[in-house]
Amino acid sequence: MAQLFLCFLLTFAALEPLASEAAASASFLSVNGFSWSNCDGESLPGKIKSLSVNPNPINIPGDLTVSTVLETKVPLTSPVKVIITAEKELLGEWMKVPCLDNIGSCTYDNACELIDTIFPPGQQCPEPLRTYGLPCHCPFKEGVYSLPDTTLTLPNVDLPSWLANGNYRITGILMADNKEIGCGKFTFSLESSSWWF
Repeated sequence: MAQLFLCFLLTFAALEPLASEAAASASFLSVNGFSWSNCDGESLPGKIKSLSVNPNPINIPGDLTVSTVLETKVPLTSPVKVIITAEKELLGEWMKVPCLDNIGSCTYDNACELIDTIFPPGQQCPEPLRTYGLPCHCPFKEGVYSLPDTTLTLPNVDLPSWLANGNYRITGILMADNKEIGCGKFTFSLESSSWWF
């Protein structure tokens, strides 16, 4: 699970230079009621030990301050599989969101290759990862990874109107060598300033 969350942080770091350009031409999203949990008790070797995000609500585009402590008790080498299940609440029932353009309930068979497309091997890791000695390429060594309060700029996200409002729950499963390494659950609600459907 630690590596899964690290992938999210890497994505935000990669998109940060695009934020000011996107903010000029987009609608705004508000993320409310964000919460998280490990969904496996203490049985799996990958854990989110702590996670704090501010402000509440989170505005997209906008600044997000995040701090986290992640732990993995096993090293991870390529290929690392990530399985995301996204669900939206409709009329009191949870409905699975399909995978469209890599948004929704998607399976990524080799997250290490995806990371390498964002940060080509041989290049330094971006800030703030470099400052805190956090890796941005596989393999990930076992150990504890700590990111103190760090402010990231979130770029605009262009979601279809049917996704831009509502309550969501996301489950992320991290697998390596056909074994489940970690599992995390995230819940939140979305509200769009330009929602029309």
